[in-house]
Amino acid sequence: MSQDIDYGNLMHTAMRGLIKTVLTGVSETGLPGAHHFFITFDTREDGVDIADWLRDRYPEEMTIVMQHWFENLEVGENGFAITLNFGDAPEPLYIPYTAIKTFVDPSVEFGLRFEGPEDDDTEEDFVEETIEVEEPEVHHDADVVSLDSFRK
Repeated sequence: MSQDIDYGNLMHTAMRGLIKTVLTGVSETGLPGAHHFFITFDTREDGVDIADWLRDRYPEEMTIVMQHWFENLEVGENGFAITLNFGDAPEPLYIPYTAIKTFVDPSVEFGLRFEGPEDDDTEEDFVEETIEVEEPEVHHDADVVSLDSFRK
């Protein structure tokens, strides 16, 4: 048995669970108030299901916006399915939670960033941290929580 608590993996699980919980609420009742999401994901991750033309256009990373129009949001144990409008053409997508790189709700200046070993100089597991979000028309200070202190 390991002598260390794997805080990075525990945070990884908790933050992806938070996203699942938020998306489940949206699938049941819609987006409340001014809430909307920018979700950036790795298009190369196993399980990502997007149209070939989208994969060609975004071979590594893609950001989707859940705001005014989306449908068929189905939240599952390992990821979520959604249909979004691309140039007046609805396209279904499936995004595993493990593919998500950032999850941002600019309406409340909340954001999560999932960093992997390729994102810094260490070779540890994924570590999440809250990121600051700014919108041009709104200038509030956001509380930023850095999880760097939990890294080995």
